[in-house]
Amino acid sequence: GKFNGAVGNFNAHVVTFPDIDWEELAQSFVESLGIEYNPYSTQIEPHDSLAQISNAFSLANTILIDFARDMWGYISLAYFKQQTVAGEVGSSTMPHKVNPINFENGEGNLGLANSVFGFFTSKLPISRFQRDLSDSTVMRNIGVAFAYSIGAYTALGRGLARIEVNKETVLEELDSHYELLAEVVQTVMRKYELENPYEKLKEFTRGKTVTQEDFTKFIDSLSLPEDEKE
Repeated sequence: GKFNGAVGNFNAHVVTFPDIDWEELAQSFVESLGIEYNPYSTQIEPHDSLAQISNAFSLANTILIDFARDMWGYISLAYFKQQTVAGEVGSSTMPHKVNPINFENGEGNLGLANSVFGFFTSKLPISRFQRDLSDSTVMRNIGVAFAYSIGAYTALGRGLARIEVNKETVLEELDSHYELLAEVVQTVMRKYELENPYEKLKEFTRGKTVTQEDFTKFIDSLSLPEDEKE
């Protein structure tokens, strides 16, 4: 809150009542209203805090955009299944479709919110000659940015409530890619000081799809204790 005169330095206050500690009085009065006191201002209370809030929400929204896109991808890969809703239409011509619509809506609304938050961040700290009214019309849209954000959070929540792990697909995927175990195997090889563990696993697995049979043969060829091989 601002309470330090027209241009922020108590000029008229000090001339009128020179014996009052205006800095202390201003702070105690503003804080008595439940408002954080800002002792440094120009003709307006600077909008730096609004820019910081906009930055914070923009960052959080960007993380959620990444999350929404990843969930869209996992659903497309069938790692997650979506529950169907009676009466819901996935496509006008393909009745079998169950679209990840909530994650798509969330992504779109977050992007729109961030475009507004981004403008707040670059616009609001600037005030021509310490006071122009271009910020006034901009600040009328603060609610817009938060409304789109809240709409996105709600959509993502609905999307999460409708998914479940497709265990069958995930297990099948893991069983088909034993090369994923390369990290743990080369680490165990280091434990027992076998030569060139990384290079051997790189040659064996890089760019390849390794079956369980291939991987078992590789493990058996290593000079490791039997309990480690198991």
